[in-house]
Amino acid sequence: MTSYNKLSLRIGLTPVSPCNYLPDEQEQLGVVMDHHWLTAPGYGVLIASGYRRSGTAVYRPMCQQCHACTPLRIDCEHFTPSKSQKRQLNQMKQLRWEFKSELDNNWFELYEKYIRARHAKGSMYPANREQFYDFCTAEWMDTLFLHVYENDTLVAVAVTDVFHDALSAVYSFFDPDSHLSLGTFCVLYQIRYCQLTDRKWLYPGYQIDDCKAMNYKVRFKPYQKLLDGHWQ
Repeated sequence: MTSYNKLSLRIGLTPVSPCNYLPDEQEQLGVVMDHHWLTAPGYGVLIASGYRRSGTAVYRPMCQQCHACTPLRIDCEHFTPSKSQKRQLNQMKQLRWEFKSELDNNWFELYEKYIRARHAKGSMYPANREQFYDFCTAEWMDTLFLHVYENDTLVAVAVTDVFHDALSAVYSFFDPDSHLSLGTFCVLYQIRYCQLTDRKWLYPGYQIDDCKAMNYKVRFKPYQKLLDGHWQ
């Protein structure tokens, strides 16, 4: 078994570029260069150290002037839903959910609708199958796809990396016309799966307080933030 605490970790810095989340800031990422870290156990060590993956690239923000991106993880073992989350959990009873190793055949129709409605000005438009797989999967990672159904109609998918003690939310898409809070539902289903499989943590990505699209993560309590190298 590889002892990752004894392995070197080389980081390459990307060029400075405009930040995708805070328009007045500049972004720079540190990308893992050593391939011996690009395994499920290696990434398990790295994600607990504040890294994330995009496809096969494992990275961490290393911006010189800004430290807004804070790694966060939800304590699923002690998760206590808020009043609004209790209402949402009750709404979720009308839906059916299942984690699968492959996507349903009709997933792309839902994904295309979501991208067209929510990200028509983003880099993922127009929707592309190969681009999606390159962004969401890695051949060395155990990844499951949460499927959510309403009356047997697929309404949401959440790409989810699987570790022995945790899940990581990679990406989700859902029916933009639904009256339900399907994005929140996906997180609640991931928390529930952690509880059912004795996994303690859900890593939902970086918390960015000043970005409305990225600050929902603190609604799921209790949680920990990685500050000065320590989860607290």
